[in-house]
This record gives sequence, structure tokens and C-alpha cells, in this order.
Amino acid sequence: MVNHLTVNEKISQMLHFSPEISRLGIPAYTWWNEALHGVARAGTATVFPQSIGMAASFDTELVYECACVISDEVRAKHHEFLRRGDTGIYKGLTIWSPNINIFRDPRWGRGHETYGEDPFLTGRMGVSFIKGMQGDDDVYLKTVATAKHYAVHSGPEKLRHSFDAVVSLRDLYETYLPAFRDCVKEGMAYSVMGAYNRTNSEACCASPTLLQKILRDDWGFEGYVVSDCNAILDFHLYHHLTEHPHESAAMAVKNGCDLNCGRTYTHLKAAFDEELISEEEIDIAVSRLFEARMKLGMFDPPERMPYSSIPYSKNDCRAHRQKSYEAACSTMTLLKNNGVLPLSKDIKTIAVVGPNADDRDVLFANYKGIASETITLLDGIREAVPGAEIYYSLGCHVSKTELRDDETSLLSEAVSCAMAADAVIIATGINSRIEGEEADPRYPEFGGGDRTDIDLPGLQNKLIDLLYETGKPLITVNMSGSAVNLCNADDKCDAVMQAWYPGSLGGRAVAGALFGDYSPSGKLPVTFYKSIEQLPAFDDYEMHDRTYRFFNDTPLYPFGYGLTYSDFDISCKIDNTDKITAGESLSINVNVTNKGPIDAREIIQIYIDPPKNGAKNPNPELRAFKPIFIDTGLTKETSFIIDARTMSVINDEGQRIITPGNYTIYIGTCQPDERTYELTSKRSCKLVFEVTSEADLILEY
Repeated sequence: MVNHLTVNEKISQMLHFSPEISRLGIPAYTWWNEALHGVARAGTATVFPQSIGMAASFDTELVYECACVISDEVRAKHHEFLRRGDTGIYKGLTIWSPNINIFRDPRWGRGHETYGEDPFLTGRMGVSFIKGMQGDDDVYLKTVATAKHYAVHSGPEKLRHSFDAVVSLRDLYETYLPAFRDCVKEGMAYSVMGAYNRTNSEACCASPTLLQKILRDDWGFEGYVVSDCNAILDFHLYHHLTEHPHESAAMAVKNGCDLNCGRTYTHLKAAFDEELISEEEIDIAVSRLFEARMKLGMFDPPERMPYSSIPYSKNDCRAHRQKSYEAACSTMTLLKNNGVLPLSKDIKTIAVVGPNADDRDVLFANYKGIASETITLLDGIREAVPGAEIYYSLGCHVSKTELRDDETSLLSEAVSCAMAADAVIIATGINSRIEGEEADPRYPEFGGGDRTDIDLPGLQNKLIDLLYETGKPLITVNMSGSAVNLCNADDKCDAVMQAWYPGSLGGRAVAGALFGDYSPSGKLPVTFYKSIEQLPAFDDYEMHDRTYRFFNDTPLYPFGYGLTYSDFDISCKIDNTDKITAGESLSINVNVTNKGPIDAREIIQIYIDPPKNGAKNPNPELRAFKPIFIDTGLTKETSFIIDARTMSVINDEGQRIITPGNYTIYIGTCQPDERTYELTSKRSCKLVFEVTSEADLILEY
């Protein structure tokens, strides 16, 4: 097919809006489509919790099931649009998700699109999402999933077009690349999106190191690379790596970027005429793109395609909305509870206050579809206790920018509601109008999508203070896509729950947790810090003192932390040995007993602390996890295989090694720190085993 195209026709197919070539029967196709947590920007669709909330579930099977639903809806919509002759934007099968960047700093506005701060958790979630999106057919791809933004990309948003992320080999291979490696080698992602920034002086969308050496040579990637939107323009406008658009276009293609989101590749003909790029180099890119379209079945009869018969009625159907609700329940993360939760459904009066109590936008986050049904927190509470009297007040607006003359009246009204109620639920937080992608400039106290502070904005802490003075039972439900300083809520409220951006039916899920329809079981995929003073400079990409893996201070709530309404006892043992040879695997048997009053789900987490002569990480790292549901009074046995890769570390040369010595394994329900027992009231166990070897064993990365 490529051999029958002229040079101009080939170039036209390298743009995200590829035109029809009627003489060869090639239909028009728009490559740009979004489905981060549901089909986005293409009308009605099931809206799942935002990715950061899905990460809090620590449930890879759930992520896979949700991705299967999303890809069903992508297919159903795509074929219905084709029947209408519509090949416009957001109608295709090439999905620019998941975002697997590492959420290294809570100020980054796009962090809620990710699966959190840990490379291992991010990789596991990303692989599951990709497998659900791409399907399991031996011949055809259900959709193409795109792992983005490759690589070393996590803000600041206002600098993303010009920033050079300078990182050591160790940080690159230990933190910023592992999730991409997992998604490519294990998830078989068929597309990768390059980032806007430079990494170690090379533009990510034209990096010979990232795109050729690592992605294709080392990892064996066979799909195509797409640029972030207008990122090729940045080469000459902001990075100053080239002087003219045709030079930027040639540079990108020659170094492995096949598809341009934007229009810069329209200048490839000028680059070809000036012999800056050959037709053979153009052919490589175009061939990769047509191979992707063929794998999607775009040139085959519909009856041959296993996914073309998915009916439009699947879109946003009742079963899919139910799956969204179940996903939201799994994301609810209980951070404090002095016994006030769950609330009794016999309660007579409840005050529901706060800027996020009845805000539909806070359910959805960004890159979203249009939900046919939405349940806010206020709606959910009314559903849960239809016999109770509900007193509602906005209380205050979400940010300083939104403050108005009536703010004092709102605060006073909230106190009046609280005084008349048996319990008070405060809905605090932020929303995706504030934290996001080069977000709305109407919020000057935030940095163009990023936050300049991690405190609750506006008068929200003052609202908590005033309600605390009423002496009523006080429950904070915080909705945000990133870590917020909740010290004031933790100090003054009887319970604190992190609800993330929970999707269209999120209010029902929150209410279900508050009133004991189920036990919350979410775990924090990010560290919740006490203040911005605990963080290094935002634009510093060195990992020292960042995330739970390198943090040397005490957080408010640690990574992996989250309470339930039950109590679990954990015992474990290594299977038949306490010494292995480097390269061998280890089997760990874990018994978990539900000693609490209700059936509940718990997340068993395994952290490994290697010998300090081989690794400089100050803290043990997550290396395995498993959700487990146990009826009260029962014990379940499960097992984990710790293989060579799982126990390996990265050295200063970027090599993956297993070093001889004693390894400590922590098995519990949270990141192991000095406060784990006090915070969780749960038991955990610690095992030590020895790895023997004459020298460090170097593994393939």
C-alpha cells in the first residue's frame, strides 16, 4: 500500500487528521481519541473514577474490567459514527491513554490522570488498562492504547514546552521508565506518546536515546510513536534545537516519531526537497501507521472483525454504569475514623455542607464523557437515608478566586445547619478546573493548572474550624485528584475520607461507605504531606526526598495507607527456605484473618528493603499487592512469588542488579513506617532472607 503512495500522500497520512486517498480506497481517519476513564469528548458514555482513584483500589483486575467496558464503548461508538459517515476527531480507535507518568510532586496539575507516585503500582495498573483496551484477539486489536507521556514528564505545566528534565541514569531507570517498560513489554501497548519536554537535553519526541535505543532496541517495541499535540513545534519555538519547522519535522521522523498531533509534518515535503530526510525514512513511519490501522481491521469487511458487531446499545448501558459504581466503591479511602463511621441509617438529621457536596463537575475530572446519570454526594446521602432530614449549605466556595460578598453568610448558614443536625458531613477539596492541563487562568492563585500550595484553598479550613466549634460529630469527605494538606481536618474531625474524583455515580459510592453499605478499602497511591515545606523544588526532577520511596520526614498519611471498618490479622512465612542463590525466586505464604465485625476487603502489600550496599533508597519499596475479600471470622491463605526482577534494584550506572546480602520483606496493609501499627491498628509481619552470590547479578532491564 505504501509503495503506491506519492511522497505528498505519505506525508498526509502522518498527521493526526489523515485525509482520504480515494484512488486507493483509503478512508479518512482521525487518530486523536481519548478514553482516560471512559470514552471522552464524544457524547454520552460511562464515566469511571479518575485514574488516581482507580489506583487507590490497588485492584488490577478491576482496572482490566473497566478498560474492557471502555473499549466496548469505543468500538460501539466508532462503528455507529462510521455508519453516519463521521470520521472526525474523538471518533477513532486509537486511544491516547493511559497516562503512566510518575506523580512525583502533588503540585502537578495532571497528576490525577496518573496511577500515582510508585513505579511498580503504576506499571501494574497500566498493563491491566492496556490489555483491557487492546483486547485478546489473535489477529485484531480491539483498540490501540497509547502509553504517555514518554518520558520524565510531570510538570510544571507552564514550563512543559521548554523544560529540560535532567535526571541521573539511576532515577531514569529506577523511577521514570519502569512503568513504560512494563506497558510495552508486558502490556504490549501498540502506541507510545512522546512528551513535550526534553530529557537530558534531547527532545522527547525526537530522542535517539528514548525512542530508538531504549524503546525499540532494548524493549523491542514494534508499534508507532505519536507526538504530544504540537510538541514538534516546540523544537524550534521553545527548545531552540532547530530553526525552522521543516527541520523540526525531519528531526522528529528520523529519530522515530511516526505520527504528528499537529501540523508540523506538513513541512516534511520541504525537508524532503532539501534532502534533510529520505523517502525510505518516511516509508518506515507510514508503514507503521498503516500496520496499526490494519490490525484494527479498518481495511477488512466488518463481518471478519470480532469487535465490529458490538451494538451501540452497549454504550452507557445499565451494566456499565453499575461497573462504574463498583469501581467508585473500591476507590474510597478512609484516612481517619474514631468510631463515628459507619453512620446509622436511623439518624434523624444530617448537615451536608461544603463546596464539593453538590458539585457535579467534581465527579468527573478531565478527559471525560457526558454521563446520562450523575449522583453528587448530596444526592447519594438523600438516597441512603430517605427518612432523615437533610440540611444543605454550600458553606464556602472552593477557591479564593470564587469568593464573593456573601461568603460570611454562607459560613453562618453552614453553622446553623450543623447546629440543627445530629452529624455533619463536610465536602472539601479542589476540582479539575483548578488542577489540570495548562488549566484555566481565571485561578491566579494556581500555576496554570499546577498548584502553588497543597493547603485546602479558599475558606475551607475556616469552615472546618467553625463547624468543629459546634461540638457535633464531624466527618470530612475530601474530593481531589492529588494530595491535600488535611492536617486541620485530621485534627478536628472525627473521620476523614478521601473520595478522589469518583465518576458519575460517585456520590452514591461515598454515601454507601459513610452509612456502612460496604467497608471502604482504598489505599493511598500518593503520599499525603503535612505542608509544602516538606517538598523539594517543583522543577527539580531528582528523586531525593520525593515520594514515599525517598522521603525522609514523617507524612500526614503514608503511601499505601487506608482503613477499613474491620480488623485483620496477618501471618506469613517463606516457603521452606531463608536463603536463595541470586536469580532464584522466593515463595511467600500469607494467612489473613478477618477478626472484625463485618465482611470486608483488604489490600495485602509487600515491601522489600534490599541490602544497603546495593541500593541507596532509604525506604522499603512496594513489590507486590493483592486485594482480598474475607467474611468476618474467616481466614484466607494466599501466596506471592518474589522473582529475581522483583527483588532487584537499580545502581548508579542504570543497571538492574541483585546484590548479595540480607533482604527484609514487610507484609502488611500499608507502607511500613514507625507509625504503621498505631495508624492502622492492624498486624503485619517481617521476614528476612539471604541472597547468596559472589558478586552483583546483572539482569536485563
